[in-house]
Amino acid sequence: MINILIIEDDVSIAEIERDFLEINSYDVTIMTDGLQGLKEAVSGKYDLILLDLMLPGMDGFEICKRVRETIDIPILMVTAKLEDIDKIRGLGLGADDYISKPFSLPELVARVKANLSQYERVKSNSSPASKAKEIQIGNVRLNPQARRVYVDGLEVEIKTKEFDLLYFLMSNPEIVFNKDTLYERIWGMDSFGDIKTVAVHINRLRDKIEKDPAKPVHIQTVWGAGYRFKV
Repeated sequence: MINILIIEDDVSIAEIERDFLEINSYDVTIMTDGLQGLKEAVSGKYDLILLDLMLPGMDGFEICKRVRETIDIPILMVTAKLEDIDKIRGLGLGADDYISKPFSLPELVARVKANLSQYERVKSNSSPASKAKEIQIGNVRLNPQARRVYVDGLEVEIKTKEFDLLYFLMSNPEIVFNKDTLYERIWGMDSFGDIKTVAVHINRLRDKIEKDPAKPVHIQTVWGAGYRFKV
């Protein structure tokens, strides 16, 4: 049984989410307080967290940050706040995906399934990345087995989805991919998802591997078409 933790202070919303997820064969626990939610989240009992941003005791940003310091499981932020800056901050702290209220329950389940599937592919010994050789392009070296990235010989911290995106781009150098395609390949869903997530991850990767993120040498934007990893 897959265990999901919902941290949401609106009980009515949390119960609707729980009921629909349970119909889809997930085991669900609800926490309505940020501090208690964090304690439960790091217990190691859960496979995915649905995390609201506005919570009593501790907000979702801080919870996300602390969970990421402790365990590696999918975190799907669920919030009524629509500002791009909140998405950037949440994803930057390690959230894997972001869904804004109001949303349809089938969409929620699709996002949950996609994020769980992606994590299973990462952990699976039979995944393509687990058997692949290192990739080196310019001063960037990527080790798929260890899931580590080095720039000029120094390791840089790359979060799960950032790594998957970078690995995909470096495995297909010079090929231009639009945001919809990247979202489908990395997040495992078609473009009904929020493709702004892709741009956030691209910007974070540039911050980590480019000498001048404003003038990227490796991860380039092809205006009107998408992104490519330049050789």
